[in-house]
This record gives sequence, C-alpha cells and structure tokens, in this order.
Amino acid sequence: MYDGAINGMIDALNDPFSSYMNAKTASDFTQSLSSSFQGIGAEVQMVGKQVTVVSPIKGSPAEKVGLKPKDAIMTINGKSTQGLTINQAVNKIRGKKGTVVKIGIKRSGTNDLLTFSIKRDDIPIRTVESKMLKSDSNSIGYIAITQFNENTDGEFSKALDKLENEKLQGLIIDVRGNPGGYLQAVEKIGNLLISSKKPIVQIQNREGKKQPFYSTLEKKKGYPIAALIDDGSASASEILAGALKEAGGYPLIGVKSFGKGTVQQSIPMTDKSELKLTVDKWLTPDSNWIHKKGIKPTIEVKQPDYYYVTPINLKKGKTFRIDQTDEKIANAQKMLEATGQNPGRTDGYFSKQTQQALKAFQQKNKLPESGEIDQKTADALQQATLNAIKNQKHDRQLNSAIEEIKKELN
Repeated sequence: MYDGAINGMIDALNDPFSSYMNAKTASDFTQSLSSSFQGIGAEVQMVGKQVTVVSPIKGSPAEKVGLKPKDAIMTINGKSTQGLTINQAVNKIRGKKGTVVKIGIKRSGTNDLLTFSIKRDDIPIRTVESKMLKSDSNSIGYIAITQFNENTDGEFSKALDKLENEKLQGLIIDVRGNPGGYLQAVEKIGNLLISSKKPIVQIQNREGKKQPFYSTLEKKKGYPIAALIDDGSASASEILAGALKEAGGYPLIGVKSFGKGTVQQSIPMTDKSELKLTVDKWLTPDSNWIHKKGIKPTIEVKQPDYYYVTPINLKKGKTFRIDQTDEKIANAQKMLEATGQNPGRTDGYFSKQTQQALKAFQQKNKLPESGEIDQKTADALQQATLNAIKNQKHDRQLNSAIEEIKKELN
C-alpha cells in the first residue's frame, strides 16, 4: 500500500525519468551501475505510459536477439505491461542467469507484435573497450564506452594512456548504444579530451540559473578526434557528444541521438528505498537543450538496412515461398544482402531472384535447398546477419570516422 501511494504521487509528476525504487530495486539499480547483474542487458524507461527500450547493452542477450532503441515493450511473459511502473517492469524482466523471459514488443514500421525469448545472463559492467585500428599507414585509436558508471573514467584514462603510448595518430570515441549513467564520469572524461573556454556541460535548475562545468585540460590534444553516435546514445553519452562537438570542435558521425536532457537525483529513504527525481536539466556548451530532440551528427551516416532488421519468428510449419508478399520476407531479403547474396529487391515480394539467392545461401550453409524460408533457414540468416554486423568492414559509421581522421592527418 505504501509503495502504491508513492508510485501514484510519482505518476502525478508526469515525468518518465522520475521513479520510486523499493529497497530491492534500489539495490539492483546501484549494482547495475557498479559491477555486474543478471538479466537481459537493456536500459528501459517510461515513454508516455509505455515501457520502452532506451538501448541494449553491447554484447548483452538483449542486443544479440535484436532488441532496438525505442522498442515499446508490450508484454512480459505473455502479460501486458499496461499499468506497470518502470520498476515493476524491470523486476519482471530481470531474473536468474539461465532462465528465459519472453518479451513482446512493438517496433516502428512493423504491425506485428514481435516476441523475443531471451535467456538471462550475467551482464558484466566493463564499460570501456579499446583497440588500435590500422588503416593504410595510419594508427587510429578506438575507445567504445558502453555506459558511464563509477569506474568508467578510470577505465577510459587507462585506455587512452595505452593508446597514446602506442603512438596513436587519431582517436575515435564510440558512444553508440550508450544509455548514459553518472554525470561525474562524463566530466572527468571531458577533462582528458577537451581544452576550451566553453564549458563541457551546463546544469540549469528550475529557476533558470546555470552552473557551467569547465575542463581543466590546458593544451588541446595533438591528434584529430571524432565521435560516433546513434539513436541509442542517451543522457550522459549525449553530454560527452555535445561537448566534443561544441566545445572541442570535433565531428560527430552517425545518426541523431536519443534526446534525454534532464538530470536525476536519487534520494535515499530510511528503509533503503529510493526516490529518483528529475531535479535539473542540462545544456550543451552552446546552451542548447536537446531534450526530445537529440544531437544531430556533423556527418550523417546510416548503417546498411540489415542492421535494423527484425528476427523472423514463424509459426510451426509455416514457410514463405515464391510469389508471396510479407514483411518478414523483406527482412529475409535484407539479411540475404548481409550475407553477400543478391535477392534483387527488399520490398517483401518473394521473386525468382530472391529464391535463387536463398538457395545459394542454403547451399553455402548446408541447409536443404528448398528455396523457401522456414524457421531453420530464418535462424541461419539471423546468425549470418549478426556475424556481418560484427565485421568492421560493414560498419559504415566507423569507416566514415576513420576516413574523417585520415583527412585531418593528410
């Protein structure tokens, strides 16, 4: 009853980012920002009254099955999410490693309810990945940040030191699919990258008073920098992207970011529950509020269509064959393109050329050469598409960033 009363008051605020967490949920939330947790690995929030995916964590079960930013979660294990608070939904999604949760989602551009069976796993919160990319005679450092937790700035600093010791000539920072996290971590990373008279970020309170946060870095980096963003880049990752663009003068490459421009504060209660309330909004160095608008990239680059396809789930015994038309056939055609086959079209009409491309794929993958889409073929197409997405040569955004760095070097 107590929880219900507080949730009612939170709902009255009409703010999707304010929430009440009972003691268990608060503990789980803190853990998810500090070490590891068990679940599917997706950041969710309320959009209107709908539980919605902000971004799946890279390498998580949610990403592997194909959940996307802005997917609306309609059902969890067959039960409607209508009327659930965000914390009630999260508690139903999370669970012990090895158990399965069924998520039903609505996705923009599709009419069907898409159902995903997702096996829960340990979600390690190692938030920084780095490597040196070689392109022609150039050595370009690459650092991906998956979210901002209490260890992220330290991990980033070590990664940057290592790449600089290896004599990087340029740097790419990747915050695609990064749902955000701690503001302090972004500030500290900004201090490592940005030397400017402009602030890294400005926090504005309800009275309109701005508090700017400036970098302590005195000398600009001696190499070009570019950053990658997409529609899963939200909150703290947008702060970093905005700072790099407006204060650092560095290019952003990709597509428009998510658009979360508010700041939340957790207020601990005596029973170990927490209130998470929106207290401020943040502005970019040039005083832009990107809430519900997102940050536009300097250079817009979209990924191939097959990056956005929905997994094909067929009813038992169902197949698709020549002369049929369906949305799922369109997805299969895009997947065929990912594997190097040419289906001739991607509009969902099962043409003769699509059949030939499908047979070639089936032959290559030692499947019965039926020229029809059954569940086994659909699963193989999905796996082949995931493999293609992981291959750097297909990553148009990353490759565009590499070319942009090389232009600066030459």
